[in-house]
Amino acid sequence: MAKEQTDRTTPDLFADERRPGRPKTNPLTRDEQLRINKRNQLKRDKVRGLRRVELKMNHEAVDALNSLAEQRNMSRSELIEEMILAQLQVTDA
Repeated sequence: MAKEQTDRTTPDLFADERRPGRPKTNPLTRDEQLRINKRNQLKRDKVRGLRRVELKMNHEAVDALNSLAEQRNMSRSELIEEMILAQLQVTDA
């Protein structure tokens, strides 16, 4: 039987894997855990109707957005979405 790294039902296969440092509480490697967590995050976002948009901005604009978002007690993402929607309403009118 081949050993599958994501197989959690047979922890005895992982019993002889000893690594120095902190005790391991999850049989999966950190890379596999991150991959699974990211997949779950994308599923949650999809259910909430969110889509990913990447944007590159200079640091001055990002700093200004951070401070404005902090003043308004919201996330930077929420602030950017609010600003874009407001601009779209102005251009549609």
